[in-house]
Amino acid sequence: MRHRDEIETPRGPARVDTDLPAGTASTLLVLGHGAGGGVDAPDLLAVRDALVGAGLAVVRATQPYRVAGRRAPAPAGQLDEAWTAVLSALRQRHPAITRWLVGGRSSGARVACRTAEAVGAAGIVALAFPLHPPGRPDRSRAAELATGLPTLVVNGDRDPFGAPDRAAGVEVVLRPGERHDLRRDPAGTADVVLGWLRTRGWVD
Repeated sequence: MRHRDEIETPRGPARVDTDLPAGTASTLLVLGHGAGGGVDAPDLLAVRDALVGAGLAVVRATQPYRVAGRRAPAPAGQLDEAWTAVLSALRQRHPAITRWLVGGRSSGARVACRTAEAVGAAGIVALAFPLHPPGRPDRSRAAELATGLPTLVVNGDRDPFGAPDRAAGVEVVLRPGERHDLRRDPAGTADVVLGWLRTRGWVD
């Protein structure tokens, strides 16, 4: 089942696209988008298709600034505030879900990491995590991955934003030939995510 609607947040309405499997799901993954992109990015759609097919529920959340038609992202604090409000509303909507996972691509992955503990997530799926601005390896964002939660990072080995190193609780998979958009083989990226979820016993 597929459904689209909006959730009010302190930063304006966010849009949520909900995909539910045919049976009853106990695990739900909420995905956010990149700074200037949307939730229809190829990697996000591929992950949605693979996970819903495996019996998980997936929600793709569009930040209020994108719903309002702006491409320039809101400040980090506002992104986190809106995301947290969306997760709170989703928990009320889906009381049967017992395991909540968060993630997204690029900026959305950063938001998911920064707020994962606050929203009670069990794990994180970070696609194209932007380790640093292009050409600025001195401005590392690796600390955002230090959540203490099981985390999967899937990056391209040609990503100009770099890729983090594996660390405690953080598994890093580099996709050969992929850049930041992870467009060459979205299905392969989705297979990596599904495989990681299976190794953790999070696929029913």
